[in-house]
Amino acid sequence: MPLQRNPDSASVKRRALELGADLAGVASAATLNAFPPDPRWPQTPERISPYVKSVIVLVQRIPAGAFRTKSNVPVQYMDMLVLRKMDKVAYRLASELERLGHPAFVTAAQETDWSYKRASYGRLSTRHLGVEAGLGTLGLEVNILTPEFGPRIYLTGILTELELEPDQRITEQVCIGESCSRCLHSCPPNAVQHWGIDKRGCATEAQEFGFMTMLQFMERVIDAPSSEKSRLLKTVDLFGFWQGLLRVVGSFGDCPRCLAVCPVGNDYHAHLAELQKDIPEKTPEKVAIQKQFKEARKQGGAPGLSQWNVRWVGEEGYKGMVAKQLQEFKKRQNENP
Repeated sequence: MPLQRNPDSASVKRRALELGADLAGVASAATLNAFPPDPRWPQTPERISPYVKSVIVLVQRIPAGAFRTKSNVPVQYMDMLVLRKMDKVAYRLASELERLGHPAFVTAAQETDWSYKRASYGRLSTRHLGVEAGLGTLGLEVNILTPEFGPRIYLTGILTELELEPDQRITEQVCIGESCSRCLHSCPPNAVQHWGIDKRGCATEAQEFGFMTMLQFMERVIDAPSSEKSRLLKTVDLFGFWQGLLRVVGSFGDCPRCLAVCPVGNDYHAHLAELQKDIPEKTPEKVAIQKQFKEARKQGGAPGLSQWNVRWVGEEGYKGMVAKQLQEFKKRQNENP
């Protein structure tokens, strides 16, 4: 049912779900302005519009079947479909708000700003939007993890001048943390840090045909002798960039390993647990890093955490949220065979 005049937070979130979002929450623009993810490069609503009062955050899950395949291509294609659907849902909700007299617009979920840290940051950080809207917390590799779908999601935000009651943050750590470390064990370039990520290392797999790779390829073509140019233009590299322009395959989100093995979420227990139980990329060296992480956390010295960013990881630490959820899920499965 379309929104009625003067909608409240509950009716806006309900409408988002009716339109096709899998989860929805609300964050206060004032809170987002006060707590930018990185104060040196503030991704805040006020830098986009001084009139925004609330951000409606939508989540679209990636179907788990895409993580059961032999190659990354199916999940890359599903990423594109999920993003398209999410944008349509967000656009329809923003349009309804405007028709009721509340200016609203949608942020681009997968764009970065050239002026923000060498174009590595977007105008807003959607994962931090999700945390502030009470939808999840950041994991060991700083993806956002939701209790329902783990990290197998995309998010976007609708910025509106309508003041809505914000949702409360989850203060318990959704991520199991150092005792799990499955994202660390599965990461091909070993880019998972202690509540952080080596972006350059991650990009070698996650953005196989991304912007920087494209520039490097173009430089090789320009510098190559005339006899070599034709050969370079008929390689898998150029084909990869063409595929990326067509349907984002390879241009981002190219490596779904940390998403596939994360044990958070009912979708994992229903469709992925048995398949992803063993991690071929796990090595003694990565296990040693995990032990270092665990010991550092015991001593209160997790390098990636500070009084500032522990806000998005969960100040209370892990208290068994995932274990309790799994027990409840299995109970429901047994009741409904």
